[in-house]
Amino acid sequence: MTSPIDFGIPDLTGRTALITGANSGLGRVTARVLAGRGAHVVLAVRHRAKGEAAAATMPGSTEVRDLDLADLSSVRDFAADFTEPVDLLINNAGIMIPPLYRTVDGFESQFGTNHLGHFALTNLLLPQVRERIVTVSSIAHRFGMIDFDDLQWERRPYRPMAAYGQSKLANLLFTAELQRRLEESSSPVTAVAAHPGYAATNLFGSDDEHRLSDRINRTFTRVFAQREQDGARPILCAAVADLPGGSYIGPTGPFETRGKPGFASRSTKSTDTEVARRLWAVSEELTGVTFPEL
Repeated sequence: MTSPIDFGIPDLTGRTALITGANSGLGRVTARVLAGRGAHVVLAVRHRAKGEAAAATMPGSTEVRDLDLADLSSVRDFAADFTEPVDLLINNAGIMIPPLYRTVDGFESQFGTNHLGHFALTNLLLPQVRERIVTVSSIAHRFGMIDFDDLQWERRPYRPMAAYGQSKLANLLFTAELQRRLEESSSPVTAVAAHPGYAATNLFGSDDEHRLSDRINRTFTRVFAQREQDGARPILCAAVADLPGGSYIGPTGPFETRGKPGFASRSTKSTDTEVARRLWAVSEELTGVTFPEL
């Protein structure tokens, strides 16, 4: 078991934090905390009304902007309209174990939203980022495998949890390769990752009250999961603590499901540099977005 990291949220006055999926769950908690410490927080959300409702409950300076990570044209429009500097980019939004469906661009929804949408957004905004990029992964990355022959689940029978694991493994590989490229470019920006452990958020299951699996997920979550506020702590730690680039932060309690934030363990697959570079190349091809000149 790793030791927890002692950290506090500093005064963030004058700094901008852009958080995807900030209208609910971990993103909303993270946004509220950072806004309360003086940051100007941009809530990048798919549903503007929900984003505005969330922002209305937060202290300090906030704004809401439209972003659908499952639509690359929306990602491009968002990046084109966002010309301000960004100190903290927090790639938080995600979907988990839905039935098979495809994004606007034809990608399997979890890979397309959780990885490719954030890949495109990060690279498009990177010239404006001044400090840190945090990408939220999951302990489920251990169940993932990057199947380059069938990334979009077009040949295999669809398995939602395996697809989720692939997208979360992609988040860690993306962070590692991004950090390598930032260092190679002598950029002051660092890339880190975090996972919330097992937190009670709206990701678990679909909205179908009649599916047995969804009812079981909700019941299990209510009984065993930690609160959203606790699940957000590793993300906040990753955003503000003094950390080396490439760090991975998560809870330090039993099986990393709960507890104070500390350095998290990761699978051997998530540290494979060749797979990370290949995934980056494939992601550039699929999105049409490349690493910028810095």
